[in-house]
Amino acid sequence: MPSHFNSVSSASSLRTPVLVLSLLSALVLAGCGSASRRVSYEPEEFDSTTTHTRNYAATEAQTCEAARRALLSQGYMVTAANADLVTGRKSFQPASEVHVEVEFRVVCAREGGKGGRSGKQSTVAFATALQDRYGIKKVNNSASVGVGAFGSLSLPFAGSDDAMVKVASETLTDERFYDRFFTLLDRFLEGGGADAPPDMPAEAPAAAPAPATSFPVAPSPNRG
Repeated sequence: MPSHFNSVSSASSLRTPVLVLSLLSALVLAGCGSASRRVSYEPEEFDSTTTHTRNYAATEAQTCEAARRALLSQGYMVTAANADLVTGRKSFQPASEVHVEVEFRVVCAREGGKGGRSGKQSTVAFATALQDRYGIKKVNNSASVGVGAFGSLSLPFAGSDDAMVKVASETLTDERFYDRFFTLLDRFLEGGGADAPPDMPAEAPAAAPAPATSFPVAPSPNRG
């Protein structure tokens, strides 16, 4: 009897590590499966305030008006424009079956105090561009045929239509993209525009006409 009890206890002690290893393996596999299903994204660190913002020594209305002109000069269709907000949209076709739309938004907010020694108001411009990407998707259709007293009958006649479907949407974060826009906004804010000619030199005032010079004429002798 004691020998039988010892064999049973030894068998159970051998099964315990096996069960523990099996449980750990199952947990590792489950963790790997859940990790593969996670969405990979760039973490938002909130460590930069220069990519989407610029400060201008101008009013809100002046800054947003310059932003509106900058977008119009690049082919954007302005969808909204007021003293503190401008939005525009532009379409691109990078490939035959790919359509891209960029929606640009500029918010003009007043900064506290006066801007610099000039005494002008300071405004901060916030710019954000959202890019939507569309692709062509095939949509299958079935044909319905009328069959007299039996009503309509759906037949599996394959047909397909092309439809544009949004496949991606993201906020543009390229600093060079926003640098080019803010540079153009600054040029319009200064009144120069994108292709303004250089300032012409001031014309010299016309010289005053010289006074007329008179010469004395000797009197002619009286022949009478």
